[in-house]
Amino acid sequence: MLPEHTGLEALLSDPSGAVIGLDYDGTLAPIVVDPASARIHPDAPGVLAELAKQVGGIVIVTGRPPGTALALGASASGPSLADVPGLVILGHYGLERWEGGRITAPPPFRGLEQVRERLPLIVSGFGDVLIEDKGQAVAVHTRTSPDPEATLEELRGPIADLAAETGLVVEPGRLVLELRPAGMDKGRALSRFLAERRARSVMFAGDDLGDLAAFDAVVAAPIPGVRVCSGSAEVTALAERADVVVDGPAGVVELLRAITQRLSGS
Repeated sequence: MLPEHTGLEALLSDPSGAVIGLDYDGTLAPIVVDPASARIHPDAPGVLAELAKQVGGIVIVTGRPPGTALALGASASGPSLADVPGLVILGHYGLERWEGGRITAPPPFRGLEQVRERLPLIVSGFGDVLIEDKGQAVAVHTRTSPDPEATLEELRGPIADLAAETGLVVEPGRLVLELRPAGMDKGRALSRFLAERRARSVMFAGDDLGDLAAFDAVVAAPIPGVRVCSGSAEVTALAERADVVVDGPAGVVELLRAITQRLSGS
């Protein structure tokens, strides 16, 4: 059963004008210790493929490179993310775009080379942490550390100093600190996509601090909108701002399925 909300009602009454925006990690895929193993919820591609036939657009807005999201959204049997009709993936918070099998991206920011050289030395004294090189950004994950929260707090200062020296910004998340270029966030990326598609309603689902900017974009848009939180015990800030809270990626998929079924009349 679908929750009652004016933004959701607008989406259901005029689906051709609706844009569905989604984060990837923690929203379409569970959070795991190794980010390279964050496979998409098995039912998500199929549900998105059906929903895409009925709405104005589906966009994934993620800190991942688009190619990584596509690879993790692949399936040996059944639909993959690449099979979702008209899907757009805005990776690196909107710096890169995948659409129709093609990725467009700016040149990598020069400061990232310094980060790649110096970051291993900075984290070497903090036990088992994972450095993830995303091409347009570099992230440090502390989930593998014996005390993930304490390690994250200890690393905040040194990583903030490195970001300042290299002209980057720090994007905090669920046991992760990411160094990336400034000038783009999920809110700006979503707002531009809404304008591009001339959206008449919007729903965005996310789970982490980086998704707050997209929530703000939903509120600021001059169209009906609904904010969905993929709930977890690790991050509560989104749940406090959300219109609808569901239980993790499985809850997001069930919500999308319910919308699809309502639109198809089944």
